[in-house]
Amino acid sequence: MASKKKIDVKTIKELRERTGAPMMKVKKVLDEVKDVKKAEQILKEEGFKKAAKRADRATNAGIVQVYQHHSGKIACLIELMSETDFVAKNELFQELAKNLALQVASMGAKDAKELLKQDYIRDPKMKVEDLVKEVIAKTGENIMIGRVVRIEMGEE
Repeated sequence: MASKKKIDVKTIKELRERTGAPMMKVKKVLDEVKDVKKAEQILKEEGFKKAAKRADRATNAGIVQVYQHHSGKIACLIELMSETDFVAKNELFQELAKNLALQVASMGAKDAKELLKQDYIRDPKMKVEDLVKEVIAKTGENIMIGRVVRIEMGEE
């Protein structure tokens, strides 16, 4: 973006959706750096810092997500926990649970720690841990992966 070019509302809205940052914060960062990719990086880093501050908060709500492969030979359960039922019912949280279950069905993981360190199957440039942090930044609540169970036909 040229420094004299005005930042349009569409760009601000798209960047807000990708980062979860407030509109005014997105506009301010874009005004300062004049580059969408750099602004996105800055906003995501700020979101990750906020997510780290929430790590000690209790997660007593959430959902258990079930995924069964179309072959019927692999199934998995993911316990995804949040601070409130409000966030547990949120579309972003629900989508995260589905993606994590798909991740476990595809890549396997014996526990949450192993899962968080894996490359994310839909974007190998990011780790699963980063995916979770993005949703934490967008929802404003701590999110934790609880139990992880994967069953494959014929395995013990």
